[in-house]
Amino acid sequence: MGAPPADAPAGAPAAAPKAPKTALEKDMDKTNAALRKLRTSVKDATKNDTSLTYVSAIRDGLTAASNEIPAFAADQPEADRPKFIAGFQAKIKDTLGDVDKLEAALKANDNDGAAKLVAQLATDERAGHKTYRKPEDK
Repeated sequence: MGAPPADAPAGAPAAAPKAPKTALEKDMDKTNAALRKLRTSVKDATKNDTSLTYVSAIRDGLTAASNEIPAFAADQPEADRPKFIAGFQAKIKDTLGDVDKLEAALKANDNDGAAKLVAQLATDERAGHKTYRKPEDK
């Protein structure tokens, strides 16, 4: 058993070590970071070049993620696993299509349309995580 953190009360048990992140989690972290930054820049047409770099990072992260299998797939019944994985890959493909629309909107200086697409991406992200991300232990 490891030592408790320095700021933990005396006698407190040591925190369980976190499992290392999977490649999918790392790809999605990069995607999410770019999406958060994009939310702040997308409405400002003077920041479209910056916004497009975020869109590129989102696309790269999603493209890499599309080649991964969610860890939660292992928790699915054997018979349901292929359907689960296919659903994940279809969700990523659909999201990449929305990223293409977002890029086109920014290139056309349609920042209002782009902002709506960013909001939709965020909504889709939450729904995808609810379905394909393993629930955290509480």
